[in-house]
Amino acid sequence: MARPKVASTEATSTEATSTLRSAVLRYRVMAYVTGVVLVVLCFVGIPLQVAGKPAVANDVGVVHGILYIVYLVTAYLLARRLRLATKPLVILLLAGTVPVMTFIVERWATRRFINPALGDDQARSPGAPETVRQ
Repeated sequence: MARPKVASTEATSTEATSTLRSAVLRYRVMAYVTGVVLVVLCFVGIPLQVAGKPAVANDVGVVHGILYIVYLVTAYLLARRLRLATKPLVILLLAGTVPVMTFIVERWATRRFINPALGDDQARSPGAPETVRQ
């Protein structure tokens, strides 16, 4: 009879952190991509459409729609993993509908929910100077 393997707490914790980091990376990529495409749609596509060239707005609009659906899925999965309440979940999901808001909400979510969940309360953002802990 085979004995069941008992996973150590450290291994389980490392796996959970790794899974959370993967979800965060997927969310960040989709937040930035969706945000950039929405900015292009609003500040390039719409003016061109008004000027009589609707092709750019139509094409970029379709791309944004598809990417927004992927963003919704990744944001929802991250929110469930972080066990977010309803209000932060709604803010996270609606961020892809307002130009530039995905960038703002991503930073807010990182500081308020993601860093504490990862145990990175003192985590630095990309590009920030490295701090030395003693």
